[in-house]
Amino acid sequence: MTSNTPKSPLTAVTGLLSFVLVVGGASGLLHEWLGWIHFMGFVRFLAPDGYESYSYVVMVVLGVAVGAAGDTLTRRGRA
Repeated sequence: MTSNTPKSPLTAVTGLLSFVLVVGGASGLLHEWLGWIHFMGFVRFLAPDGYESYSYVVMVVLGVAVGAAGDTLTRRGRA
């Protein structure tokens, strides 16, 4: 089932931000733990030295939270 209602720009931005945070954080964690796959290398500039693993976990959690907030905004707009 498809919906004919257009998405708001805020929904698109939160979806993109959520994707970047989750994929960037997961990529950073894989790079820290396994030493390979540095897919989104720019996120390493967001992590302070010595706290990379913690920063990448925070990025993943924040990305999930932003995605959930965007989904809530989308559902609230339909009602």
